Amino acid sequence: MIVIPVKEGENIERALKRFKRKFEKTGVIKRITRTSEIHKTFSNQ
Repeated sequence: MIVIPVKEGENIERALKRFKRKFEKTGVIKRITRTSEIHKTFSNQ
């Protein structure tokens, strides 16, 4: 799980940007895309 501590007085937009960067580094979206492409390939055969 990704945890982003929001500091007192910090802009929420800045905290969201930090969250997005951390999330992209995990590679979750790439794995989901790759998995869905594999499932599509096998279901079409």
